[in-house]
Amino acid sequence: MGGVRDVGWVAASLVLGAGACYCIYRLTRSRRRGGRRLRPSLSAEDLTNGSHDDVLNAEQLQKLLYLLESTEDPVIIERVLVTLGNSAAFSANQAIIRELGGIPIVGSKINNPNHSIKEKALNALNNLSVNVENQIKIKVYVDQVCEDVLSGPLNSAVQLAGLRLLTNMTVTNDHQHMLNSYITDLFHVLLSGNGNTKVQVLKLLLNLSENPAMTEGLLSTHVDSSFLSLYDGHVAKEILLRVLTLFQNINNCLKVEGRLATQPPFPKGSLFFLLYGEECAQKMKALVYHHDAEVKEKVVAIIPKF
Repeated sequence: MGGVRDVGWVAASLVLGAGACYCIYRLTRSRRRGGRRLRPSLSAEDLTNGSHDDVLNAEQLQKLLYLLESTEDPVIIERVLVTLGNSAAFSANQAIIRELGGIPIVGSKINNPNHSIKEKALNALNNLSVNVENQIKIKVYVDQVCEDVLSGPLNSAVQLAGLRLLTNMTVTNDHQHMLNSYITDLFHVLLSGNGNTKVQVLKLLLNLSENPAMTEGLLSTHVDSSFLSLYDGHVAKEILLRVLTLFQNINNCLKVEGRLATQPPFPKGSLFFLLYGEECAQKMKALVYHHDAEVKEKVVAIIPKF
């Protein structure tokens, strides 16, 4: 009987042990598979280390904004700006950051002399600017961003980040007028920059060219004659298509206004005289024979305007 009793106890112990192991397994698995309530609360610095995969909530975003406002450590500032910028890719977080007063906190970092911090701040503002309500608060930085884009190192990460922000801010017509005094300099950056810079400036100018209210300002802008070299057949397609679309948009806006390029009061040396001059007309005729179908389609749409 004693042997039977011992066997019974051993069997019971095995069952209990197996049950305990299973419970531990379930607990561990639930933590890995989304048992977020079991995680300890993360500190603001923990949130910037890139080891978590959660969408941040309002409390966590507030921690990050407080840290950004209170620290002077450039490494932490960069990490917080990157984390906030990534969070701002989600529309819900764009609103939360605004409601927490985060836009001025992020915006203040574009004044930082550290170019890497400035770039990260511009990137964060760029993601935040996708939200139209956020643009109302971000527009106070447009003049400074323009100055930084035009005076900063050519083709730099800061310049490109600034151009991307300005492009987002001009998707609608609401704030385009704020760039009126910078158009000439933007064309200078277009002609001086490398391929990436050219594409980004053209994206910005294309936004402006779709708005009839900006047409006169664009056409009256003094532009170096080297601009016409962008209409050569050997120019990279991503650039050539955009300069052709710029021309097409301006034509469309003139049509809306009821005056198709017929002796308007634009000064010599202006974009108007370049686009509607004989040299450009010859380039358009040559592009009719371009090997790319998209390019030819654009040109055919433009040529009747000559």
